[in-house]
Amino acid sequence: MKIALGCDHGGYDLKQHVIKVLERLGHEVEDFGCFSKESCDYSDFGAPAAKAVAEGRCDRGIVICTTGIGISIAANKVKGVRCAHCADTYEAELCRRHNDANVMALGAGFTGPFLAEKMVEIFLTTEHEGGRHARRVGKVMALEE
Repeated sequence: MKIALGCDHGGYDLKQHVIKVLERLGHEVEDFGCFSKESCDYSDFGAPAAKAVAEGRCDRGIVICTTGIGISIAANKVKGVRCAHCADTYEAELCRRHNDANVMALGAGFTGPFLAEKMVEIFLTTEHEGGRHARRVGKVMALEE
């Protein structure tokens, strides 16, 4: 899979760890920044990563800021994106299984590297269940029109 990554300065260190995890798992990474710990705005990097997923240039996305909240809001402004802010492995699983999330947001201030690694693995290997969940996702996506 090709994975889009975006972060702000608060998510930089965790993003660097996630890149290593993704490469070890055999995924291709497209890094939309940021590229240092210098203060920056999460929307400048979360939105382009999300746009790459929405346009089909990347299969999924992972965006990271200190809380995961701001960057998830920015990613969700991109039409076609279903970004879920996840804090544990169960949310990483259900955001895929029930909500067909195509982008996951992590909060680097709360999610350590080992938990993030497990969450990334689950997010990338869990399939959407479809059925009643597909109907619900369809209704949410219709709100964009």
